[in-house]
Amino acid sequence: MQPMSAQLLEQFVFSRPYFDPAGLILALRDGHPAGFVHAGFGPNDEGTALSTEMGTTYLLMLAGDSNDTALADELLARSEAYLRQRGALVLYGGGIRPLNGFYLGLYGGSELPGVLDTDLVFADACRRNGYRQIDRVIIVRRNLGDFRPMLSREQRQLRRSVACGECYCPPATSWWQASTTGAVEQLDFYVQAVSGGQRLGHVSFWDVEPLSTSWGVPTAGMYDLEVAAESRRKGLATFLLSEAFARLKNRGIVVVEAQTMQGNAPALAMYAKLGLEAVGYGDVFRKGD
Repeated sequence: MQPMSAQLLEQFVFSRPYFDPAGLILALRDGHPAGFVHAGFGPNDEGTALSTEMGTTYLLMLAGDSNDTALADELLARSEAYLRQRGALVLYGGGIRPLNGFYLGLYGGSELPGVLDTDLVFADACRRNGYRQIDRVIIVRRNLGDFRPMLSREQRQLRRSVACGECYCPPATSWWQASTTGAVEQLDFYVQAVSGGQRLGHVSFWDVEPLSTSWGVPTAGMYDLEVAAESRRKGLATFLLSEAFARLKNRGIVVVEAQTMQGNAPALAMYAKLGLEAVGYGDVFRKGD
C-alpha cells in the first residue's frame, strides 16, 4: 500500500469522473479519523458509462495498528448499504478488473489484485460478514538484471517470420480505459509478420507510479497480454514477452511485475519459463452465492 497524501488521493480517487463522495465513508472517534471504507462500481460492457449492477468495496482501512473488528464490520456494512442503495445486485470485496476504478498505483502493483494477502483487516472483515473467496490472483515479478532473450529452436524460427514493434502511450479504446489508465505512462509492444498485415499479438506495460518510486526500483507493470486465436500455441506470447523484457531492460527498467488468476496454468507456466516468480497474492471476495 502506497502511503497516501491529499495530492495522491486527488489524483487517483477524487478526480475520477465517476467518483461519488457518498461512497467514501469515514469513521471518527473523538473527532479524529479512525478508519474509512470506499465503495464503488465498474463500467458497462461497452466501457462507455458506469454500471451499478455490480459493486465492490475497493478499500477498508483502520487507523494505525487498530484491530477493532466491530468498527471494520460497521464500515463494511455502510459500504454494502451504499452499494445496494445505488442498485447493486452483486457485491464484491476488493478491486479487480473490471471493478478497477480507483487506487491503481496506490494499492497492489501492476493491476488491482482484489484484497492483498497482507491486508488482514479487510480480508478478515470480508470473511466475518458472509463473503467467500471465489478466486485468487497470483502476483509474479522478475528482476531484469540478468535477463537474456530465449534462444530455443522455436524462438529462432519465430525471429525469421515475425517482428516486434512498440507504441508509446497508445490511445484509449474506451471511456473507462481513458478514465482509469489514460493518465499513466504506457508502452505497448506488438508482433506482426515481417511481411506486414494485422498484428498477431500485443502486451501493454505501465510505470506503476507512484508505487515503484516507493519500492526504490524502476518497475514496469504488465497487463493486457493477448495473442490472436489463430496464432496461439506457437510460442508467440513467449517471443513477445522476451522481446519486451529485453527492450524494457535497455530503457532502464529493473523489475517487471504481472498478475494472473491461480487457475490460469498456461500463463503461470509461461511466466515461470521467463523467470517470473510468485511474490504474493490477492483474494477476490463475493457476498452470497
